Amino acid sequence: MTPPNTIFRRHRDLAELNALSRGTAIEALGIAFVDIGDDFLVATMPVDARTLQPYGLLHGGASVLLAETLGSSAGNLCVAEGEVCVGIEINANHVRGVREGHVTGTARPVHVGRSTQVWEIRIEDARGRLACVSRLTLAVVPAS
Repeated sequence: MTPPNTIFRRHRDLAELNALSRGTAIEALGIAFVDIGDDFLVATMPVDARTLQPYGLLHGGASVLLAETLGSSAGNLCVAEGEVCVGIEINANHVRGVREGHVTGTARPVHVGRSTQVWEIRIEDARGRLACVSRLTLAVVPAS
């Protein structure tokens, strides 16, 4: 049973979230959900040949994919049965280059409403230094 103080309305299970990623870009980039709390979702992503750009730095597009994965997944845990969240806008500020290891992203809500949600996703390097901050806006729509 989900505790009453959580923002998430749907069952929260990391194994299920990771299973949904099979056969997708999420799996291809090595993203794994690793933690979930009452108001946050965390995933990691390797910084390796799958996620580097030609100059040896973490590709900004890979960071954005991690951010959208986290925000959309968290958002979909907040909606009622029969509803889904879809991304309508994302931005990202890349503030530190990362060359190796892994990054960890944490999604936290800015706004969780009936028709829209806004999530902030902070991506940090293995030393805990901010590498990217992203904001994702989601629309809440009927599931088809």
